[in-house]
Amino acid sequence: MPADRLHLVRHGEVHNPRRVLYGRLPGYGLSADGRRMTRQAAEYIHGLGRPISSLVCSPLQRTRESAEPFTELFGIEPVIDERVIEPTNVFEGRRMARALFNPWNWRHLRKPALPSWGEPYLDVVGRMNAAMTQAWDAVDSGDVVIVSHQLPIWITHLAVAGESLRHDPRARRCALSSVTSFEMVDGKWTEVAYAEPASTSGAVDVGAV
Repeated sequence: MPADRLHLVRHGEVHNPRRVLYGRLPGYGLSADGRRMTRQAAEYIHGLGRPISSLVCSPLQRTRESAEPFTELFGIEPVIDERVIEPTNVFEGRRMARALFNPWNWRHLRKPALPSWGEPYLDVVGRMNAAMTQAWDAVDSGDVVIVSHQLPIWITHLAVAGESLRHDPRARRCALSSVTSFEMVDGKWTEVAYAEPASTSGAVDVGAV
C-alpha cells in the first residue's frame, strides 16, 4: 500500500528587509516570525493524529529551515528533492514595482500564460507531480509532508482542479506555512483540504516568484 495522504506545506516568512523577489537566490532564510509559523504548521499536522512516514523538502534554505519543526515533532529527517524547488525567474534580486516600471523589462511579460518571465507552468506541474508520486509510492502507509514554495503548490492546485494555469499571482490561495493536502484516488490526485494554521498578521510576503 502507498501513502494515505500528502501535505504540501509552504515555508514560513523569509527575512527579506529589501523586499526583493528572492526566487532561488542563496542566503534567504526564515525570519523569527517565519520560524514561529513553521512550528505552527508542524503542530497543526501533528495535531491531526496522522503518522508521518516521509518528509521531503526543496534544497533552498527557507524550506530546509521550515522542515526542522517536522523533524523535531515526528523524528524524521528530510529528503532533499530538487523537483519541488522554486521556479526560475528573470526578476530575481529585484523589487518588482521598480522592475516593471522599466520598459526594458516589459519584453519578459509578453506571454503570461507560459509564463515568459520564468519556468513554464507545465514544467512546474510535471516535476511536482513526479516528486509527489514518487514520495507517495515510496512508503507503505502513513502521510507524506513536502515542504515547498508558493508557486509550485498553487500551480499544483490549479492542475489538480483542472483550472487554467494562467493566473494573477496576487490572488493565490497559498499563505505562508499553509498546508494543502491531497490523496491519490484511482490514479489521480484529489485535493482534500487546505489550512492556514499559522498566524501571518503583519507578515512580509513579497519575495515569492
